Amino acid sequence: MILHESEENYLEAIYLLNKEKGYVRAIDIANYLDYSKPSVSVAIKNLKEKDYIVLDDNSMISLTPLGLDKAESVYERHEVLSNILISIGVSKEQAINDACRIEHIISQETFDKIKTYFNKSLDTKK
Repeated sequence: MILHESEENYLEAIYLLNKEKGYVRAIDIANYLDYSKPSVSVAIKNLKEKDYIVLDDNSMISLTPLGLDKAESVYERHEVLSNILISIGVSKEQAINDACRIEHIISQETFDKIKTYFNKSLDTKK
């Protein structure tokens, strides 16, 4: 199933908030992403329908195995691409912003090749 960029951003936010706080509520997502509460409510409904998240009786949001897999993938792309851009001299702030955009459009094949190339480059510098 193909997700839109905004849906991937929500999953990544849920993943990071859960790592940081141990729980995630809709208001946490709204504050983290600086989105309106109604926008977050719509996204939560859509992600729940697609089986990426579940809500418990207290409205706490958790990633399903499918959601966790996708969130970890997006987060890995973000981290790897940010680090690569920083390593070639892009400012940290710009690298993070650019990586956030690139992570959603890059193919898995291209990402894997870039990651492999970058890891080899690092190994030869050691």
